Amino acid sequence: MEKTLKMQSQNLQVFYNQYQALQGINMDIEENKVTALIGPSGCGKSTFLRSLNRLNELIEGTTIKGQIYLDQQPIYSSDVDVVALRKKVGMVFQKPSVFPMSIYDNVAYGPRIHGIKNKSRLDEIVEKSLKAANLWKEVSDRLKSPAARMSGGQQQRLVIARVLAVEPEVILMDEPASALDPISTTRLEELIGELKNHYTIVIVTHNMQQAARVSDYTGFFLSGELIEFGKTTEIFVNPLDKRTEDYITGRFG
Repeated sequence: MEKTLKMQSQNLQVFYNQYQALQGINMDIEENKVTALIGPSGCGKSTFLRSLNRLNELIEGTTIKGQIYLDQQPIYSSDVDVVALRKKVGMVFQKPSVFPMSIYDNVAYGPRIHGIKNKSRLDEIVEKSLKAANLWKEVSDRLKSPAARMSGGQQQRLVIARVLAVEPEVILMDEPASALDPISTTRLEELIGELKNHYTIVIVTHNMQQAARVSDYTGFFLSGELIEFGKTTEIFVNPLDKRTEDYITGRFG
């Protein structure tokens, strides 16, 4: 079966003022697969993740060279609508950032911003998104209650529902389970497994076991370089680079 590339980075370099955070990253991100980015703190994996929907541009003093393609279209091009790009390439952050409003309004927020005002259409989107995030059964009877009252694990799934509500094609996750308890983490990992049937997912994780469990492909970053990239089973069982092996086996990091 021929693999379909969803995104591709070519010689991506990112500078924060004089500091070079990424050094010529080349990576192919396959459609409907989970790609995990691993490596010690400060190695560039979150910088790379944020490059995929141009979030780094919000940091002052950032310079980006090279190119990233989404469906073979360059995203670092002057005619790209960044708002439309971020609708296609959604982001889930480390700590669940729910809005100070109801569960319903959190999910309906994105569609409303994009011009959907019809109540029954919004109801439909909210229900579909919460179901896709495995949250509907838990909250369907309290959609009007404040999102802040939910547990941490529920809040993180609500954030995912909020991303799904604007119908993205790619979901970026920056250590989405780091603030969660083990049960919530397991639920989140199961959810990632279901979501990849419909979306392309790129996840940054510090947790080696999590990367091994949820991902199809893994990229190992070190000091701003992509040291090794390949199928997760191969990276974990038979890494080609000694530094990858040392990191995976816990000799550093």
